[in-house]
Amino acid sequence: MTTALEDKDAIRELLAEYCYRLDNYRFDDMAALFTEGGTWDTAFGTGTTRAGIVGQLQKIAALSPDPKPKRIHHCTNIVIRLSGDTAKVTSNWVVVENSDAGPRISSAGGYADGLVKVNGGWFFQCRKIDRFIAPGQF
Repeated sequence: MTTALEDKDAIRELLAEYCYRLDNYRFDDMAALFTEGGTWDTAFGTGTTRAGIVGQLQKIAALSPDPKPKRIHHCTNIVIRLSGDTAKVTSNWVVVENSDAGPRISSAGGYADGLVKVNGGWFFQCRKIDRFIAPGQF
């Protein structure tokens, strides 16, 4: 049985792994961080099930220019509320990407996550993304 500190550390690792996989266009690997019936709810639409999440990621990626600018998601202000084998997590995010003028903030917002522990590992059951800073808003 794990302690609350061990669970919270594993959850922080899950959030970081999500960012690395997303930023490197590893869509199948990112979707694997969700339960099989998980939901990824974005400003650009929703993906449900791992296959649906990959499909939604591919649609969003197609909106970007090719080649895509290198980007980095930063996840901060992480608040974790454990309840047995489930957790509610809120956090903020900001995306920094390359541009012709140098690094720039491309968007930012908040995450609201429902997590579940399955076979000793934490997975997203749902991730709701609130994009409250976007191009043209600053």
